[in-house]
Amino acid sequence: MSGAARKVATGDVLHLTRAASVQFMRPIFVRVIRVLEWPTYGGWLWLDGYELGASGDAVARRSLFVMSGGLVWQDPPPPPAQKTARFPVARKPIRVG
Repeated sequence: MSGAARKVATGDVLHLTRAASVQFMRPIFVRVIRVLEWPTYGGWLWLDGYELGASGDAVARRSLFVMSGGLVWQDPPPPPAQKTARFPVARKPIRVG
Protein backbone atom coordinates (compact mmCIF):
# COMPACT_ATOMS: atom_id res chain seq x y z
CA MET A 1 0.00 0.00 0.00
CA SER A 2 1.27 3.48 -0.83
CA GLY A 3 2.31 5.91 1.91
CA ALA A 4 -0.09 8.60 0.65
CA ALA A 5 -3.18 6.62 1.70
CA ARG A 6 -2.06 5.49 5.15
CA LYS A 7 -0.59 6.96 8.31
CA VAL A 8 2.51 5.44 9.94
CA ALA A 9 1.86 3.85 13.34
CA THR A 10 3.95 2.22 16.03
CA GLY A 11 4.64 -1.43 15.18
CA ASP A 12 4.27 -1.02 11.41
CA VAL A 13 6.83 -2.86 9.29
CA LEU A 14 7.96 -0.75 6.35
CA HIS A 15 9.99 -1.69 3.28
CA LEU A 16 12.17 1.34 2.57
CA THR A 17 13.53 1.75 -0.95
CA ARG A 18 14.83 4.65 -3.03
CA ALA A 19 11.20 5.77 -3.39
CA ALA A 20 11.33 6.73 0.32
CA SER A 21 14.80 8.33 0.17
CA VAL A 22 17.98 8.20 -1.87
CA GLN A 23 19.79 6.83 1.19
CA PHE A 24 18.17 3.42 0.59
CA MET A 25 20.23 2.22 -2.39
CA ARG A 26 20.05 -1.11 -0.58
CA PRO A 27 16.41 -1.49 0.52
CA ILE A 28 15.78 -2.27 4.19
CA PHE A 29 12.90 -3.36 6.40
CA VAL A 30 12.12 -1.29 9.49
CA ARG A 31 9.76 -1.84 12.43
CA VAL A 32 8.51 1.59 13.54
CA ILE A 33 8.99 2.60 17.17
CA ARG A 34 7.45 6.05 16.74
CA VAL A 35 7.02 8.96 14.37
CA LEU A 36 9.18 11.82 15.63
CA GLU A 37 7.65 15.29 15.87
CA TRP A 38 10.69 17.05 14.42
CA PRO A 39 10.26 19.87 11.88
CA THR A 40 10.46 18.65 8.28
CA TYR A 41 9.63 19.66 4.73
CA GLY A 42 6.15 18.93 3.40
CA GLY A 43 5.66 15.22 2.63
CA TRP A 44 8.68 14.12 4.70
CA LEU A 45 8.85 12.69 8.22
CA TRP A 46 11.29 11.39 10.80
CA LEU A 47 10.87 7.81 11.99
CA ASP A 48 12.49 6.06 14.92
CA GLY A 49 12.68 2.32 14.33
CA TYR A 50 14.57 -0.95 14.28
CA GLU A 51 16.20 -2.15 11.08
CA LEU A 52 15.27 -5.80 10.59
CA GLY A 53 17.63 -8.52 9.43
CA ALA A 54 16.78 -11.39 7.08
CA SER A 55 15.26 -13.42 9.94
CA GLY A 56 13.05 -10.52 11.03
CA ASP A 57 15.08 -9.75 14.15
CA ALA A 58 16.14 -6.20 15.01
CA VAL A 59 19.77 -5.58 14.04
CA ALA A 60 20.08 -1.80 14.59
CA ARG A 61 18.09 1.11 15.97
CA ARG A 62 17.83 4.01 13.50
CA SER A 63 16.30 7.45 13.11
CA LEU A 64 15.30 7.88 9.47
CA PHE A 65 14.23 10.84 7.33
CA VAL A 66 11.81 9.52 4.72
CA MET A 67 9.30 10.70 2.13
CA SER A 68 5.85 9.56 3.24
CA GLY A 69 4.72 8.93 -0.37
CA GLY A 70 7.49 6.35 -0.85
CA LEU A 71 6.67 4.14 2.14
CA VAL A 72 5.59 0.55 1.50
CA TRP A 73 3.84 -1.37 4.26
CA GLN A 74 4.61 -5.05 4.63
CA ASP A 75 1.87 -7.55 5.32
CA PRO A 76 1.75 -8.62 8.94
CA PRO A 77 4.01 -11.59 9.63
CA PRO A 78 2.33 -14.98 9.79
CA PRO A 79 1.32 -16.09 13.27
CA PRO A 80 3.96 -18.14 15.09
CA ALA A 81 3.73 -21.89 14.62
CA GLN A 82 1.71 -23.68 17.26
CA LYS A 83 3.85 -25.42 19.79
CA THR A 84 3.22 -29.11 20.16
CA ALA A 85 1.75 -30.12 23.46
CA ARG A 86 4.21 -31.73 25.83
CA PHE A 87 3.04 -34.12 28.48
CA PRO A 88 5.01 -35.01 31.57
CA VAL A 89 6.60 -38.44 31.57
CA ALA A 90 6.27 -40.59 34.65
CA ARG A 91 9.80 -41.16 35.90
CA LYS A 92 10.47 -44.29 37.89
CA PRO A 93 13.70 -45.64 39.28
CA ILE A 94 15.33 -48.24 37.07
CA ARG A 95 17.59 -51.09 38.04
CA VAL A 96 21.12 -50.85 36.74
CA GLY A 97 23.40 -53.87 36.52
